[in-house]
Amino acid sequence: MEMDAENPPIGAGADWTIMQGWDAYSEDDHAMWDRLFERQAAMLEGRVVPEFLQGLGILRMDRPGIPEFGALNERLRAATGWEVVAVPGLVPDRVFFDHLANRRFPAGRFIRTPAQEDYLQEPDIFHDVFGHVPLLANPVFADYMQAYGRGGLRADGMGAIAKLARLYWYTVEFGLIQTDAGLRLYGAGIVSSNAESHFALEDPSPNRIGFDLRRIMRTRYRIDDFQQSYFVIDSFEQLLAQTTQTDFAPLYADLVALPDYDTDTIAPEDRVLTRGTQAYARQKEEEPL
Repeated sequence: MEMDAENPPIGAGADWTIMQGWDAYSEDDHAMWDRLFERQAAMLEGRVVPEFLQGLGILRMDRPGIPEFGALNERLRAATGWEVVAVPGLVPDRVFFDHLANRRFPAGRFIRTPAQEDYLQEPDIFHDVFGHVPLLANPVFADYMQAYGRGGLRADGMGAIAKLARLYWYTVEFGLIQTDAGLRLYGAGIVSSNAESHFALEDPSPNRIGFDLRRIMRTRYRIDDFQQSYFVIDSFEQLLAQTTQTDFAPLYADLVALPDYDTDTIAPEDRVLTRGTQAYARQKEEEPL
């Protein structure tokens, strides 16, 4: 059922924000955060873009326990003017875009249970805060996120949110970046997932394709498993420039007449870094229900 931006849940403000309620977290909740943090931080060394690790340090997120948003926001505002706001779960598109456009990142406040340690469908505080917030301490990426939010508000009036959502998915959530030291992770959906951190960077199954705005906005994505294709940027500066220097209105108009690409497609115009075997996806398709 589609959420109504004008009718937030009981207990939420008009902008769908709520109190974090940090004092309500149990010892088990904090222990879950610490376990996830220790595992991911150790695994990401040599795999994640350096700016992510720098953000962890700037924001002092290596301290034990679930971060308290008040203290976290003091450091984040000083770095880039952003802040984290708690929300009760997924929010309507327009609410989400408005928060980003005003340098507010909406984060869920619940944390997964031990049974959900390796996978959960709705993003929790570990995904939202560990996965997303460190890069918001980087000025260029922080500007990109704000530009995306402003673009989302415009797309909402053009009926183009579904196309723009693909840009968020293949960059903010599941993006890879080429660095002088080699291919690195930066998307929050990858860096907060132990299994996909290995898969996206090292497995021969997925395609890895050079970033192209039009191409990405024509490409379907998977919400139920690892991606079959990842898109690789050259720098955060490239990402910001593509977003702020592109007139999206004619692009949206062009895309209406163009067919979508499947998640595993290699297009003739692609700059292919890795042509994936797609072995993982094929194996999953063959497994009995």
